[in-house]
Amino acid sequence: MTKREKNRMTGCPVAYGLDTFGDRWSLLIIRDMMLHGKKTYGDFLNADEHISTNILADRLKHLEAEGIIEKFQDPDNRRSFIYTLTEKGFDLAPVIFETIRWSGRHIKLNKERKALLYRIDTDRKGFLNDIRSGRV
Repeated sequence: MTKREKNRMTGCPVAYGLDTFGDRWSLLIIRDMMLHGKKTYGDFLNADEHISTNILADRLKHLEAEGIIEKFQDPDNRRSFIYTLTEKGFDLAPVIFETIRWSGRHIKLNKERKALLYRIDTDRKGFLNDIRSGRV
């Protein structure tokens, strides 16, 4: 039995969440999809954090297996894929939002990130609707 299977058997919601999306790279991929409109392998590879190709491929497979993202063949480039968040993935918005809020209390934010934090604090519902509709 794997560690992940043991954690899921305990019924602990924290262990389940950490097993599903709790590593640094998974959350950054989810953030990039949710807040920055990234959709392709190349988009994720070119992010500021410089994820390595093997880790990116592994995390995308993991998130797809967990039902957080879906992968579709790009209609404009049959050799490429487009990744989108599922409902389960969109359900992680509060986790991302609260992480941003917590970080905003403990690190200095640039102007763009302050604006993001302000939007989360003042119009969370509208912001989430914009994310779901692809306007962010």
